[in-house]
Amino acid sequence: MHIADWYAVAKALHLIGVVSWMAGIFYLVRIMVYHAMIGEENGQAREVLHRQYNLMEWKAYKIIIRPAVVISWAFGTMMLSIQPAWLQQPWMQGKLAFLLLLTLYTHGLQSHIRNLESGTSRRSHLFFRAWNEVPTIAMVGIIFLAVFKDRIHYASLIIGMLLFTGLIAFGIWKANKRKA
Repeated sequence: MHIADWYAVAKALHLIGVVSWMAGIFYLVRIMVYHAMIGEENGQAREVLHRQYNLMEWKAYKIIIRPAVVISWAFGTMMLSIQPAWLQQPWMQGKLAFLLLLTLYTHGLQSHIRNLESGTSRRSHLFFRAWNEVPTIAMVGIIFLAVFKDRIHYASLIIGMLLFTGLIAFGIWKANKRKA
């Protein structure tokens, strides 16, 4: 195989990893929303739901998210080893910064699982609803940087991301206001 073919394989596997990573995060944090809401249930139902949600959280993290993160980083690294000049590009440095933040966010989800598991979480379902939008915001930055590369206008990207974040915050506020 030619180097271009190896790059295409790495890119395809990288994208599969990223899609799986994002799907896993959205699924996991949605379970956390429901887990945080079980305080409204009676004793026996609450215990059954607590055990089930905790099992689902750990499985999502260990079986979906963790392998997807490894696949994403491994094949992203392979792509960079084929195109090392990209590491000097500001768009790639920005993308890697977003990916590092997303990786830290993902790693931090373990502490939320542990707190929910032990019953010591002080986070409400509203927190987890908002927390579920953080990877979406990071994903917007990553995608725009990856698509536009050196043609990106950073001020427009920042303003667009701030507006997008504002719209998400407004949507969360409006949805929660309706429930009250």
